[in-house]
Amino acid sequence: MKLPLRNGVDIQPTQDDTRTGRRRDVLAAAAAALVFVVAAVVGTLIQRADGSLYVDWAPLYADWLPHVGPGTPLALAVAAAVVLHGHRLAARLPWRGLLAAVWAAAMAWIWSLALVDGWRRGVAERLTARHEYLRGVDRFQDISAALRGFTGHILLTQPDHWPAHIAGHPPGAVLTFVGLDRLGLGGGAWAGAFCVTVGGSAAVAVLVTLRALGQERAARTAAPFLVLAPGAVWVGASADGYFAAVAAWGLALLALAATRTVRAPGAVALGSGLLLGLTAYLSYGLTLLALPAAAVLLLARTARPLPFALTGVAVVAGAFTLAGFRWWEGYSLLVERYYQGVASDRPYAYWVWANLAVASVVAGPACVAGARRMLSAVPDAARRLRPGGLGDPHRQGGSGAPDGLVILTFAALLALLVADLSGMSKAETERIWLPFLLWLLPTTALLPAPDRRRWLLVQACLPLLVNHLLLTGW
Repeated sequence: MKLPLRNGVDIQPTQDDTRTGRRRDVLAAAAAALVFVVAAVVGTLIQRADGSLYVDWAPLYADWLPHVGPGTPLALAVAAAVVLHGHRLAARLPWRGLLAAVWAAAMAWIWSLALVDGWRRGVAERLTARHEYLRGVDRFQDISAALRGFTGHILLTQPDHWPAHIAGHPPGAVLTFVGLDRLGLGGGAWAGAFCVTVGGSAAVAVLVTLRALGQERAARTAAPFLVLAPGAVWVGASADGYFAAVAAWGLALLALAATRTVRAPGAVALGSGLLLGLTAYLSYGLTLLALPAAAVLLLARTARPLPFALTGVAVVAGAFTLAGFRWWEGYSLLVERYYQGVASDRPYAYWVWANLAVASVVAGPACVAGARRMLSAVPDAARRLRPGGLGDPHRQGGSGAPDGLVILTFAALLALLVADLSGMSKAETERIWLPFLLWLLPTTALLPAPDRRRWLLVQACLPLLVNHLLLTGW
């Protein structure tokens, strides 16, 4: 049985589309909002008592500063256009046209939110702050020598130590901006534009992955939510938005290779390995993307791409190692540097749950509601996908949720939870966790069709409020 089109999206009847299920969606979003309020109140009390949180507007790394800017009219226009017409266009556009439209709309949304803070404060000066990557570009005149001596400047006790963000990441991160500088695109404006342009493509990579896994309907349904992602506040202009896109395209290529929906799956799998290998040299914590990568292979029911992908990873790792940077040594020193700074004071007992409150803001209330539906569908999906089960990523369980969508998004949530429990993500997770939270947005496709426009409106209002009431930072 198939229900009529609503909002341009085909609806399948599900057990959870009842009034009770929809009420649970609202309660889940309300509970997440309540947890955030509690985190804000408790965080304010802790910060006033001993200053151990090192954030001015707990649990977000931000300052209270109501303001408008040149991006305000554009942000309102983009939000209105996507809310009113997004689902209809997503259902009717040809696939390639949809991908182009999503990339363009996502960039417009990110740019408009960034420009609420103005050109200099919102874009051009973001990556030039004292903790940022551009502060170390001039020390890479001799790239080989800089890589060989990279670990010698990680600890605060070492002479001429790196700025916090360079020390906190493998050298692939800063080398990106060194490369831009060598191309004549130096400075904060070009760096910010690069991060927004590449970061905006992450939404496209998610759509490509979903379609490769047989989830085109879910991809089209989730497309407007991917465009108006609240996390766009921290993508523009943040290097972590760029990291999220590299990781997303690595998973997208893996999905294409695993499902053999491309002409040369071996070469595509090798490309996936190169991107995923680069991801590990952009941020240490992104090695946890091995979990969603494993989910992709599980859903495709094949390990064929694995030798090619691992070869790509090995090429990247080998190149950095031969150049003089040893990943494992860098990570060991990072842990020591981490606790030389404010992390030694920031209380784990607060951040281990306050981080999740932050994640609910970056993902948005619609995603919280969608994740509730995803979690309720996990047991049935896992049972069908186990060896000997009736596994099919296209299959819908009693909840109406496609197994492929459920398993992929659950793997991303699991990676995020591991990152949280590790204690290496105390605060500032609104940008650090972008590569994981991106993959939770497709759960919005599980929301009942009659409710999607309302959820999308709420989803759009949240980042507008955040960026107009707070001055975010990292």
